[in-house]
Formats: sequence, C-alpha cells, structure tokens
Amino acid sequence: MTGSLRLERKSFKALVTALAVTLSACSVGPSYKRPDLDVPATWRGESAQSPLWPSADWWHGFESSQLDNLITQALAGNFDLAVAIARVREADAQTRIAGAALLPTVGFGGGVSRSRSGGQASTLYDAQIGASYQIDFWGKNQASLEAAKETAQASRYSEETVTLTMMASVATTYFQILALRDNLAVTEGNLASAESILKALQAQEAAGTANALSVAQQETTVATLRASIPPLRQQERQFIDALAILIGKPPEAVDITSGTLSDLAHPVIAPGMPSELLARRPDVAMAEAQLKAANANITVARAAFFPSVQLTAQGGFESAALSSLLGPASLLYSLAASVSQPIFSGGSLEGQLQFSQAFYDELLQDYRKSVISAFQNVEDALVATQQTAEQEQRQQAAVDTARRAFQIAQAQLRVGTIDVLTLLNTETALFTSETTLVQVRAARLDAIVSLFNALGGGWSQTGAASA
Repeated sequence: MTGSLRLERKSFKALVTALAVTLSACSVGPSYKRPDLDVPATWRGESAQSPLWPSADWWHGFESSQLDNLITQALAGNFDLAVAIARVREADAQTRIAGAALLPTVGFGGGVSRSRSGGQASTLYDAQIGASYQIDFWGKNQASLEAAKETAQASRYSEETVTLTMMASVATTYFQILALRDNLAVTEGNLASAESILKALQAQEAAGTANALSVAQQETTVATLRASIPPLRQQERQFIDALAILIGKPPEAVDITSGTLSDLAHPVIAPGMPSELLARRPDVAMAEAQLKAANANITVARAAFFPSVQLTAQGGFESAALSSLLGPASLLYSLAASVSQPIFSGGSLEGQLQFSQAFYDELLQDYRKSVISAFQNVEDALVATQQTAEQEQRQQAAVDTARRAFQIAQAQLRVGTIDVLTLLNTETALFTSETTLVQVRAARLDAIVSLFNALGGGWSQTGAASA
C-alpha cells in the first residue's frame, strides 16, 4: 500500500511538472507602461522662485482658529469621507477574494452511516480531507489579483481626493459666510448713513430749505438698503446650513458668531515643476490606478481562451469499525489532474476581450484628460490668485476714493453748494465700491484655496505609498 502511494504521488508530480514546462512559458497579457504625456516644462507666467508645495495642513496658512476647528470637525464627521473610507474597505475585501484563487482550497468531511439489509445492520465510519488547486499557467488569477489591488489603490486615491475636495469646500463655504457678514456690515453701515442724511433732509424740509423731491429720493435709498438686508441674512443662514452638512452636524448645532474676511491671512504658494504635479494629485493617481487595473483585466480576458488545469486530491479513512478507522487498512486516497479547454462559447470570450480592450482605451483617455485638466487647474488658479490680489488693491483704492467723495458731498450739501442728487450719486458709488471689495476679497481667498486644491493640497504619491 505504501509503495503504491509513493508511486502514485511520483506519477502525479511528473504530470504536473510536464504541464508546467509545456505551458508556463506562454505570456498572454500586455505589461503595463505609463502612456506618453505632454508635460509642460514650466508654468505659464510664473516668475522664477523657489518651489513651495502646499503642506498637508495648508488651511493653517489663513491663520483662522475657527477655520481650523471646522476642518477638524469635517475630517471626523463628513459623510462623503465616511463613504469613501467604507469603499476602501470594500476594495480591500475584493482583493482578498481575488487572491484566494491563487491558493488551494481545502475541505474536511466526516460522518457515520447505518443501514440494514436482509435483516442485518451495518455501520460505516468515514473521515476525509479534500483539496483542489487551479494552476495559474496563463497568469489569469494573478492578473485578477493585480486588478483588484489596483482597484483598491484607486479607492484610496479616491478617498484622498474626497478629503481634499471636502476641505476646500469647508474653506470656501466659510469664506462665503464671512463675505455675507461683511456685506451685511457694509449694508447696515450705509443704511445708518442714509437714515442720518434722511433725518437732516426732513429737518431741512420742515425749515423750508429742502424740497419734498429731495426727501423722497433719500427715502427711496433708505428703503432700498433696508430691503437688501433680508436676502443677505437668508443666504448667510443657507451657507451655514451647507457648512453643517460638510462637518456632519445638524444645522441647528452650527453657527458662525464672529470673523471677517479682512482678518484672514493670504498664504503664498510657489508651485514646483509641472512634472511633479502628477505625483501630487490624488485624482490623477486614481485615474492611473484604474488604467492599470483595466490593463490587468485584458490579461484575464485573454487567458480565458486557453486551457485551465485543475489539480484535486482526496484522502482519508473509511471503516466499518470506529476502533480501526485510523488504521492503515482503512486508508483511501485519490489524486487527479484535469485539463479543460473552451471550444465554443458563442462569442462570449471574444466579446469579453474586446470589452476589456475598449474599456482600457476609455480609461486611457480619461487618464490623459485628468492630467491635462490638472495642469489647467493649476494655471487657472495661478492667474486667479495673481489677478485677484491686484484687483483687491485697486478696488481698495476705489473704495478710499469713493469714501472721500461721499464725505466731501456731505459737507457741501450741508452748506448748500450741491443738490441731493449729487450726494445720492456719491453715496451709491461708495456702497457699490464697498460691496465689490467684499466680493473681490472672497474671490481672492477662493482662488488661493483653488490653488491649494489644484496642487494636491500637500498630498504626494510617495507619502501615500509609505503611509
């Protein structure tokens, strides 16, 4: 019995070795190669300066403790981020599932059966262990595992993208709230000034030195300013509610009680070389990981055309007496190797291969687009930060000029050298200039956040790989 078992094992091993030598030299899948990309040498219009990529805690550059607190809450409670984290766990589980095909499956079974025939009862005891293993000659299972790994990696890059987008949204929403607060302050200040002028005109009308038309014109200005306040308060509340969703809290639990745009600092960013951007954008890394997964799936589809080899082994004991179940006489085993080759599949294998190749081509274009879009995002954000900074300086000068003109007009109206219409014109110009300044300040801060976002927000593929 023992000699026969050894002989069978040697024959089985010889069969497996022969199959491996015959088939393992074949390669059915394309090796991944990063596509050629048109990468600019420098950023357009960027002056020569030392590169300074964003840090991982880039939002601290605005020097706002309130913003720091909001970002911290969002990292802990944002719903989209929680979904992205769950998807990473899903992808990791799929990777373990795919990797299982590279390992043998082993099962154990045992039992006892009792039967009666011709008035005589018999009992049969058995205990068996079975194993099966599919030899991955064509790399199908390995390619499936690689595809799953790249998909899991893509899910991690997706999580980083969601995190960066979420933090940028918290910052810009917070800035919008402050901008609305500043607009309210401007409107209420202009309303107080307009009401003061109205009282003076009403007093002059009572004294006979001002006409009813001048009073009515100023009353219109006051009414218009009063009417512009409720929409601003409505928008402020709506943005606070939006901020509550971003940090994962009910709207009633969130309020912004203080702060103004002028309190915020303006961090300076000097981006590095464009070629470095591809390793600092999680969305670009995600697109390439998806492309790698699609490339591996082409191997899977091609390998389906070739024969598969299945090895099976069973061994155990079977006896009519429990006391002799584990004895040599009760030993039984079987070893087998089988080869299966698809002959006719109705075109499904060809269709799957064509689908995998077409899907790779689709993701290839998505990857190239994501790279070009990344360069565009940086260029747009760079020009926005430069131009909004200059615009804020010029708009501040316009506000200062408009304020001086209004103050002069007020003094001249008191002595009667101008009419109320001239005063109204300077008053409107001041209100418009101050409102525009608030909008420009918000736009400048948004542009800085957009630049942080476009540069990857301090993330890097090297750092992610080592984390």
